[in-house]
Amino acid sequence: MRKRLMFMLVLLTVLLAACSGDDENKIQFWTPLTGDDGAYMDKLVEEYNATEPEIEVNHVITSDMYTKMYTVLNSGNGIPDLSIIHADRIASFVEQGLLEPMTDIMEAQPNLNADNYIPQAWTAGEVDGTQYTIPLDIHGSAMYYNEDLMKKYGVEHWLDDDVVTFDEMLSLQGQLEEGDYVLNDALIGWVVLAQLQNLGGDIQEDGKPVIDTPEMREAFQAIKDLSDAGIMTPYGEDGYLMFQSGNVMFSTDGTWSSTGHAQVEDLNFGVTNIYSFEPSIFHNRSSAHLFAMLTKEERTDEKEAGIADFLEFIRENSIEWAEAGQIVASVDVIESPEYENYMQSFFTSNQAEEESLYIYTYEHYPYVAEAIDTYVGDLIHGEIDMDEGFADMQRFVEDKVDEGALDMENTELLDEDELEEELSDE
Repeated sequence: MRKRLMFMLVLLTVLLAACSGDDENKIQFWTPLTGDDGAYMDKLVEEYNATEPEIEVNHVITSDMYTKMYTVLNSGNGIPDLSIIHADRIASFVEQGLLEPMTDIMEAQPNLNADNYIPQAWTAGEVDGTQYTIPLDIHGSAMYYNEDLMKKYGVEHWLDDDVVTFDEMLSLQGQLEEGDYVLNDALIGWVVLAQLQNLGGDIQEDGKPVIDTPEMREAFQAIKDLSDAGIMTPYGEDGYLMFQSGNVMFSTDGTWSSTGHAQVEDLNFGVTNIYSFEPSIFHNRSSAHLFAMLTKEERTDEKEAGIADFLEFIRENSIEWAEAGQIVASVDVIESPEYENYMQSFFTSNQAEEESLYIYTYEHYPYVAEAIDTYVGDLIHGEIDMDEGFADMQRFVEDKVDEGALDMENTELLDEDELEEELSDE
């Protein structure tokens, strides 16, 4: 089994090298944008290439992108010139020496600087005073509301301060018509992390990941109380679709979901912040798509200049990216009148909203998020005991750290003799 896996990694390396190559006339640009957002990025790249730059950009959408990145980095072949990676990967990649600083890129295009981007997006790519990324967007939790249902139950005033509270939602317990619900459990793991920030908690202590904390337990219990009250969509039901069907008042999905909701006929909806304990303290768990350069000795000065030109084009022209439902990171774009036409502009409408966009950059955050997403449904819907669930989550994270699942050194490759042997076995 191990040999088969190693063989597939070698084959993958060969295929990636063949399709991405080291063409000096192309900037090979990898992204994990496998959904509709990939098409929007394709259009941006096409528009840039239409300006007839000295070096064009070739956009390659790669599923399982991080696995493939480790594979090509280990082999040294087929490494892309430019990539989009998520904010929560930066610390780990820098720790392993897998990213090159953006220093030369920023020198080539001076407008690629902190003043021209949303602060949270810019600082997400900064490690020990060095800038390793240029931001594209922020994307995160959002709470959509059904205007008709809010009017039906006479709670439009809940939105006066742009924050719906636990107590307000619980006040509808026992007052809903059959088939109606106050909220769903969409992206509920992200909601948990938003509440953790509302409570002043953290996911690490002295550099080690920690889940079983008083603040985390309080966050889980508060959300479980909503489920226990019967105002949350039933476990196993698709609360996202139930919102689109008009039976759910609040849907806690993502900023990008506005495009899907807008396609539903007769769905009168708006967007606000994720619910909180009190109106004065609220957070929206977020992440960011960031442009980054994997460590690559063969990247020429000419390609770096081309990358700088491309990123400056994106900074000035990424209103197209707003079509994908993302919070564009460029200040020039979000301050333009056109951007106000997009629902996610709510989250940059004032300083308090921008500050609510909390991006986790802790090295082991991916493990913490995976543990929460794995157990949160069973916990908030009462399928497993809280003590048992928290012990399992803490153990899950610690095991992941011990395994070093994100460590490139664990990605082994066969040498030529082993490859020949594997092929003969097949």
